[in-house]
Amino acid sequence: MVKSLLVSGLFAATALAASRMTAPAGAIVVAKSGGDYDTLSAAVNALSTTETATQTIFIEEGTYDEQVYIPSLAGKLIIYGQTEDDTTYTGNLVNITHNIKLADVANDDETATVRNHSPNSSIYNLNIINTCGQVCHQALAVSPYGNGQGYYGCQFTGYQDTLLAQSGNQVYAHNLIEGAVDFIFGQHARAWFQDCDIRVLKGPSSGYITANGRSSETDTSYYVIHKSSVAAADGNDVPSGTYYLGRPWSQYARVLYQETSMTDVINSAGWSVWSTTQANTENVTFAEYGNTGAGAEGTRASFSEKLSEPVAISTILGSDWAQWVDTSYIN
Repeated sequence: MVKSLLVSGLFAATALAASRMTAPAGAIVVAKSGGDYDTLSAAVNALSTTETATQTIFIEEGTYDEQVYIPSLAGKLIIYGQTEDDTTYTGNLVNITHNIKLADVANDDETATVRNHSPNSSIYNLNIINTCGQVCHQALAVSPYGNGQGYYGCQFTGYQDTLLAQSGNQVYAHNLIEGAVDFIFGQHARAWFQDCDIRVLKGPSSGYITANGRSSETDTSYYVIHKSSVAAADGNDVPSGTYYLGRPWSQYARVLYQETSMTDVINSAGWSVWSTTQANTENVTFAEYGNTGAGAEGTRASFSEKLSEPVAISTILGSDWAQWVDTSYIN
């Protein structure tokens, strides 16, 4: 297999509204008509890369078929999608969609519908979709590269390699993440997933949720999936035991599921080797704590473990995590 925007403490204390239907003051507005720009790409291209003050984009209801690249910015970036309920993804009104696959470009990152390379950025209430589907192999919805990135109330939809959590400290809260093969993957990020709905698709004889590629014992990469749920995607009749919590893209892979509910789509072994010819299990950390449901039962793989206590968010994101994470989504 080839594996080749921000919210400060000011927002952390702000109570969530029931909806976000109008643009905040000073925001660049993207709209099908009547906005500052009619595509998100155009709005991103209008941002200053040297401005240190926070820049904000608000996207009105609609489906925008485009590939978006967000470059590294000097200051913070916030992108809001119009929504009827900003506490979850279910009321989202904005779709960013595109169809591109690895065969068309040089690497996985370049297949992503949204490529976010800007640190200190937060994205709220967007449905980000790669429509390429099962026939395309690697085809990303979102590719986050950068420290201090947060994603809140979003939907990420793809088939293989939906979400590339690649580098820096990242948080995902109240999101839907959907796919079939290695659809949460990456090499160097420390990523915290809180209250996320992880949904698997009917199709493969064996599917894998995570594929962490931590490159060495000193690499700090760690994926923690906390207080989330794992189940079949709506409308998908997934046979029992079809899916694994993860497989090791590298022999130093590190993934933890804790206090997460799992249906019987998860195989009783829980975890898989990378392949029949390359196990990659010698130095992995595949761990669980306090999970529930039929998918949390059974004799787990010998290279996995059960923890005696949960891992704290500060262990993953650092003691200063609340300074850049929107804490109203963390409870």
